[in-house]
Amino acid sequence: MKFSGMCLLTVDVPKLVDFYSKVFGVEAEGDDIHSVINVGGLGIAIWHPDGLEERIKDYPKNLRQNCYTLMFSVDDVDKEYERLKKLNIEFTELPTTQPWGCRSFAFNDPDGNSIDIHMILQND
Repeated sequence: MKFSGMCLLTVDVPKLVDFYSKVFGVEAEGDDIHSVINVGGLGIAIWHPDGLEERIKDYPKNLRQNCYTLMFSVDDVDKEYERLKKLNIEFTELPTTQPWGCRSFAFNDPDGNSIDIHMILQND
């Protein structure tokens, strides 16, 4: 089994597609109900609830969004942070060296989903 992606639910697919396309520098494929962005082999599906109505009808409303963090690794956290600052992103955590051996920063997408960008620090 291979992990290949995840799904974000939103009432504004074009807004999230625009955000993620700018953050990751990739184009999405799809429409205003369902689009997919591929980042490093991971597919991020962005769905409007109307397109998933039958599949999610029994999900508790508070579990339909903001219940996870998207995590992405990069070679240089500080360089990526500087690039993303130019997009006027509001960061929830500035670049910080963590005690567990990584350096990371975090921000939210327009719907409030958490995104963590990190790099593993090399032990010399």
